Amino acid sequence: MNNKHLIGVVVASLLLQGCAAAVVAGTAGAVTAANDRRTIGSQIDDNNIEIKTTLAIKDALGERKDANVTVVSYNGIVLLLGQVPSDQLKTQSQNAAEGVDGLRRLHNQLRIGSPTSITTQSHDTWLTSKVKTQLLAAENVSGNNIKVVTENGEVFLMGLVSKTEANEAVQIARNISGVERVIKVFEYF
Repeated sequence: MNNKHLIGVVVASLLLQGCAAAVVAGTAGAVTAANDRRTIGSQIDDNNIEIKTTLAIKDALGERKDANVTVVSYNGIVLLLGQVPSDQLKTQSQNAAEGVDGLRRLHNQLRIGSPTSITTQSHDTWLTSKVKTQLLAAENVSGNNIKVVTENGEVFLMGLVSKTEANEAVQIARNISGVERVIKVFEYF
């Protein structure tokens, strides 16, 4: 077999593997969307709100190395997380977010300080996965309907849940080693 044929076989093999991964990811996304209590339209709106709010805040603050702002939206409820160096920038971020269409409620949980380190961010990701795994395994909680976001050891729980589910979810998150604080950003049905 000459080199051109070998390269063609390798490229085709890689492309097919990419297709399989896309099918698996697409199927997983469809299953998650189907089990979500939000409508498909609300899920799409939340993605758009996150993008528009992030862009509005970047426009308001500029490209700053001393600010780290994350935007999360669930059913039109927006959560601002991260760090900014001053109260003025915290207020500017909030004002920029409030101007975004589709936002129903805003929770500004920005902290005054320097952006967290890579080590802290990695630990936060690990905590999020631990909390989410426990929520998915719980019998009295619909873990698929709770979004978990961790910032500097603080776990934020969002979702469309009953008060019983909310209380159970908070207890689960509180009992995970490394979680410093649990903050509810739930919407109740």
